[in-house]
Amino acid sequence: ELEKLILEEHSIIDFVIVGSGPNGANPHHSFSDRKLAAGEPVVVDLGGTLPSGYHSDCTRTYVVGGDLSQAPQDFQDAYAVLYDAQAAARAAAKPGSTAEEIDGVARKAITDAGWGDKFVHRTGHGIGLSTHEEPFIMEGNDLALEEGMAFSIEPGIYLEGQWGMRLEDIVVLTKDGYESLNVVEREVR
Repeated sequence: ELEKLILEEHSIIDFVIVGSGPNGANPHHSFSDRKLAAGEPVVVDLGGTLPSGYHSDCTRTYVVGGDLSQAPQDFQDAYAVLYDAQAAARAAAKPGSTAEEIDGVARKAITDAGWGDKFVHRTGHGIGLSTHEEPFIMEGNDLALEEGMAFSIEPGIYLEGQWGMRLEDIVVLTKDGYESLNVVEREVR
């Protein structure tokens, strides 16, 4: 069903990642025949190639049944941290900031809340005619960001064997900040 929805606006399906429960703790889990259970967290990461040749990418985290109160309490607590970390990283996205500064903002918020060792990948990647390209939003990349650059901001928290979560938006830098290309709400539902 997800593939059909992607093809409504895209020419090619680039990837479909659906990780429920413990599979959500693998940031690159594809999909499986695992049965979903009420209250279980699910990470959904979708991307495709548009007719223009440009790529899309969006990750959201859901709870089966849509009732966050049914999810594990540690998941609920961690999602509030992730939500704030991603918002802070988006707010830091502006021309002149560096890729590693944006990564540092997200990573600090997650680390300060005690989840730092569960954030196991870079904060983002450039996107355009390739799905993954510069600028890579990660520690050690001192590339100064410029107006017009498009990249993801996608921190995550992964508790092995239990659940995972990621919140991703593609942003394009504007003269004064950024524009988010993803319009789907960021709250867990």
